[in-house]
Amino acid sequence: MPPPPLEPRGYLPRLPAGYYRGHAGVFWTHTVQNRARGWLSAEFHHAFRESMLHVAIREQLLCPIYALMPDHLHIVWLGVSSISDQRKATAFLRRYLEPKLAPCEFQHQAHDHVLRGRERGRNAFASICAYIAENPVRTGLAPEACAWPFTSCIVPGYPALQPTEAGFWDKFWRIYGATIEHGGPGRLAIEKSRSEVE
Repeated sequence: MPPPPLEPRGYLPRLPAGYYRGHAGVFWTHTVQNRARGWLSAEFHHAFRESMLHVAIREQLLCPIYALMPDHLHIVWLGVSSISDQRKATAFLRRYLEPKLAPCEFQHQAHDHVLRGRERGRNAFASICAYIAENPVRTGLAPEACAWPFTSCIVPGYPALQPTEAGFWDKFWRIYGATIEHGGPGRLAIEKSRSEVE
């Protein structure tokens, strides 16, 4: 068998495309070129949330947590359909967000960590998300995770859901299960999970 093709010089290695499709879970980090600052604002956050909602529907993803930091952003996505594709989702998101960063721009490639095995277990997964939520606290930007205005989640149909609130994970896993059962975010999944959550 021939060796896999090499990535272009200067690019981070990627796993084969199949690792980012279907029900994959991936922790993404998008760093701004030269760690530039000054772009993070309520206006950028609004544009980010709008783009993320389009990505979630387009690529059939749920985002249980994201954290926008002054020079980078973290996103965790879970695929909820056989057609989910996180590499396409990442390209789409970056294309629509980059004009909002101007004159800053993203580094040429996002960093990713595909979650496998034990990392996909509910407790381990929640710990990874808690680590992301605590990032602003560790860097002195907020006294507690819930005080940072640029951390939240994107779960279509649930605009008020917050990953730093008590009871979030019970609600999230019910929504996730219903969404998987119905093949992706859509009316049936939302109606079923809404009756269980609200």
